Amino acid sequence: MSPFAVEQGWSEWPAPAKLNLFLQITGRRQDGYHRLQTVFRLLDWGDTLHLRVRGDSVVVRHGESAKGVAEADDLAVRAARLLQSEAKTIQGADISVEKRIPAGGGFGGGSSDAATVLVGLNHLWGLNLSLDRLAALGLQLGADVPVFVRGENAWAEGVGEELTPIRLPSAWYVLADPGIHVPTRDLFQAPDLTRNAAPAKIADFVSGNSLGNAFEPVLRRREPAIEAVFATLSRIGTPRLTGSGSGCFVEFSDRASAEAALAGLPEGLRAWIAAGVDRSPLHVSLAKSF
Repeated sequence: MSPFAVEQGWSEWPAPAKLNLFLQITGRRQDGYHRLQTVFRLLDWGDTLHLRVRGDSVVVRHGESAKGVAEADDLAVRAARLLQSEAKTIQGADISVEKRIPAGGGFGGGSSDAATVLVGLNHLWGLNLSLDRLAALGLQLGADVPVFVRGENAWAEGVGEELTPIRLPSAWYVLADPGIHVPTRDLFQAPDLTRNAAPAKIADFVSGNSLGNAFEPVLRRREPAIEAVFATLSRIGTPRLTGSGSGCFVEFSDRASAEAALAGLPEGLRAWIAAGVDRSPLHVSLAKSF
C-alpha cells in the first residue's frame, strides 16, 4: 500500500511548474522592490503534494525538503501555518512533497507548493476562503505564489502580483536544468542587470515583439554551465531563461516537434518536455474534489 493511501486519510494535489515567457525590470519602488513585467505560463508538469487533515492543530512535514530547508522555513509548512492563523482554525495537517521541480531553476517549485497547500487545505479544512484572500496570503510568502493560487496564465506587473489573465496559444516546451542556483538577491544587486527597461504593453507581447529576460545575459556571463546549455539548446531552437533561475526552455507548437527535438539532445543534459496549459492542474483537481 502507498504510504499516502486514501484509506489512511491522504489526498493528492498537483503543484504545477511555470515559465516566464519574458521578464523585464522597469524600475524600483520606494520600498526598494523592483517593478517587473512578465508573462506566467503554467505547465502540465510539476510537484505532487500529499495532504492529510489532523485534529490536533499541528502541521507536520513528512520527508525532507529540497536542499535541506528546515521545516520552519519550508514554504509549504509556512503556507499551512499562515492559513491556520488567518482562518483561526484548530485543524492541523500532514504534508509531504514529491519534488520534481528543481530548486533554483526558476520554474516556481516552492511558490507552487505553497499555493497548493493554501488551496488544498482551504478545501480540506472547509474554510471557504475566496481566491482573493488566498492570493493575498500567498503574496506574504512570495511574489510568484498568487499566480499559482489563481491558476491562470497571466500578464504580471508590480513585483509580479498584479495579474491580468491572458490567453496563450497551445505550446510544448523542451525544458533543461543546468543545476545552477544563484540567489535571486545576488542577481538583483548585479551591476550589469538592466533595471530601466521601457514598460511594455500586452499588445507588444501578443504581436510577437522581442521581450527578453533581464537576468539572462547576467547569468550567461556569470555561469559557464548555463552558457553551455544555451549553446546546446540553440541546436533545436531559440533557448530562453525562465524567471531568475537557471532553467532554460525552447518552445514548440506541438508535442511531436518537442519530442523530436528532445531526442536530438545529448544524453548528459538534464532535459524533458512539458505542455503549456490554460487552467492549472491544481484547479482541475479541486473541481473534481467537490
